[in-house]
Amino acid sequence: MDDHRFINILLVDDHEMVREGLVVFLSTQADFKIVGQASSGYAALEIIEVTLPDVILMDLVMPGIDGVETTLKIKAAYPQIEIIALTSFIDDEKVVSAIKAGVSGYVMKDVNPLILAEAIRSAARGEIYLDPAAARFLARKMRPEFLGNGEEKSYIKTLTNRELEVLKYVARGLSNQEISETLSISIKTVKVHFGKILQKLNLENRVQAVLFALSQELISLDEINI
Repeated sequence: MDDHRFINILLVDDHEMVREGLVVFLSTQADFKIVGQASSGYAALEIIEVTLPDVILMDLVMPGIDGVETTLKIKAAYPQIEIIALTSFIDDEKVVSAIKAGVSGYVMKDVNPLILAEAIRSAARGEIYLDPAAARFLARKMRPEFLGNGEEKSYIKTLTNRELEVLKYVARGLSNQEISETLSISIKTVKVHFGKILQKLNLENRVQAVLFALSQELISLDEINI
């Protein structure tokens, strides 16, 4: 298999045992390549230019700069790199902060390894993975932070029917390509619609769009393709 067909992965966790456990499993996946390990946010920032990963598995709780701040710094410099947050607690405030920082998803540290592998592949495709239990928590937690003052419904009314369709498909986990094929429109048009959705709803990324759709009951958790 040529290098360009690998998903290059960087592991960032201050516990060596966690990193080594991830290496053991991820190395069994033919399409994965571990390009580096870092025991802190500082170390990750130092090696990222050399490793240039496609996907980073980021521990949220680390000494020095935590996973949230590290994510902010990486996304500012390398917006194309997808980051999956690793967490041990569903209701950790750092999870909310990580979503705002731009992670493309998050997994619990006790996740089934095969689900973790699919989460990584989803991130590499520009899609998201949301742990179901944590998604429920975040949808409730972040609802007042999206728009505030009970204005959600009036903001939704600003969406056109096509924009509402696109939002629902995004929230269900479809890629831009899949939405394009489903609605018989170009990928460029999908991107334009989604950009307008983010602007109108005061959201920043696909993960927030999913949580917004859940919080407004535009879709149910069972409809999310995870």
